[in-house]
Parts: sequence; structure tokens; C-alpha cells
Amino acid sequence: MKKINLMFYTVAATLLISSQALAHFQMIIPSDDMVKQTESRSLDLDLLFWHPYEGIGMNMVKPVKFGVIANGQSQDLLASLKASKRKDIEGNAMDTFEAKYKFKRPGDHIFYVEPQPYWEPAEESFIVHYTKVVVNGFGMEEGWDEEVGLKTEVVPLTRPYGLWTNNVFQAVVKVNGKPKPFSEVEVEYYAEGKQVNPPADPMITQVVKADANGVFTYAMPKAGWWGFAALNEDDKTMTHDGKDYPVEIGAVLWVRTHDMK
Repeated sequence: MKKINLMFYTVAATLLISSQALAHFQMIIPSDDMVKQTESRSLDLDLLFWHPYEGIGMNMVKPVKFGVIANGQSQDLLASLKASKRKDIEGNAMDTFEAKYKFKRPGDHIFYVEPQPYWEPAEESFIVHYTKVVVNGFGMEEGWDEEVGLKTEVVPLTRPYGLWTNNVFQAVVKVNGKPKPFSEVEVEYYAEGKQVNPPADPMITQVVKADANGVFTYAMPKAGWWGFAALNEDDKTMTHDGKDYPVEIGAVLWVRTHDMK
């Protein structure tokens, strides 16, 4: 009987690890998604590699790229990153990064990050999530649909800020600058360290697929930050311990919804 129980818990642990491995999200979470003229012009940005819904963290190393595009100009912000620590829901202190940015002019600001490749042994693959978030500056709504030029990215068709809860959000998935039909898109809510108990595991990570034009649609049912990760496989491999493995490239976009009061 003890052997059967041991086998059960071993299998259960393996399934748990596998399910967590399927829900990695690179994150850029700003302190505000719409900076008004009457507010502070200083913005805080947190960079995490996380399971957003469950609140389980992973250590992040310094990214390859970190920058912002505003008013048609790109600015390298990599030197502004500072290493930090954040405890996840299990109490583990994980390596994260943070930065400050001061708004100097109105318009939409697209913050982006290209992380170092992450080796995921449970999936026997590398993971690279090219991640963006759009912050509006002083009410000038120009530039939110501009493309950064990343290997893969989610380009919004719906303005990615000023969203009410239950608004429908649409975007197109692109790889190497071209729409990627039928891409699988994982969607997760960022619980911000709060314990959230879903009625079933499939509720943690929502899954939608893009259509033949690479367009996906989703309605966000709760106020807060939502991550969209469009997943594809790179045409190049990476080597680990002398063996070539596939690379999962993810185009990630974070958007925030607000309750109507």
C-alpha cells in the first residue's frame, strides 16, 4: 500500500511540475498604465519571471535587451535595471529586476524586454519570451500599435490601456514581422501574490488560438493585469550539455483592466 501511495505522489509531483512548466510568463509590470498630467511623472517597472496566477517565482538573470519606444524613437534602458529580490507565494526569495523611468513628453510608451534563454528541463527546451507593456503618457493616444521589431510580438488591435473589465481584447501574433496563423495563446491573470483557488487546474491558464490571420480575441473577466503569451517554436535550436534542443519563442503582452464604478 505504501508503494502505491509513493508512486501516486511521485506521478502527482511530476504532473504538477509539468503544468507549472507550461505556464512560464516573462513579466513587465509598471506602477501605472496611464500616467496623467496631474500625477508623478516617475514610473516604477518590475521585471519578473513568474507563474502569475499561482504566484510561484523563478530566478531571472539580466536580460539581453530592455528599452522603450516612444514618439517613434527607441531608447536603451538596460543600464537602468537594478537587481532585486521578491518573495513568491511560497516564501522563496527570487531574483528579479526593477527600473525607474521618468516621462518627459506625452504619447504612448512601449516598454520591452528580451530575456536570456531559459532552460526548462521538464519540457526539454529553451524558453525566450519577448515581452511588452504599453503605458500612456498624459492622454496623448499615439503609438500603442507600433511594432518594436522583436523576433516575435503581439501587436494590439485593441488599444491596450483604458480597458474596462470584460472588454474584448484583440491582437495579431507576428513572427519575424509576419502574422502567424493559428498560434496558441496562453492567458493568465496576475494574482499579485494573493492566494487564488481555481475550481480546476485548466482555469489557471486560459488557452485561445489565433485565426488564419494570426488574430486572437479574449474578454478579461476581472480587474487587474492580464498576460497574453503567444507561443511558437523557433527555426533555430540551442545546445545544452552537448545536445541540440528546440526553442520556444513567446510573444508576451501585458494589459490592465479596471472596474467601472
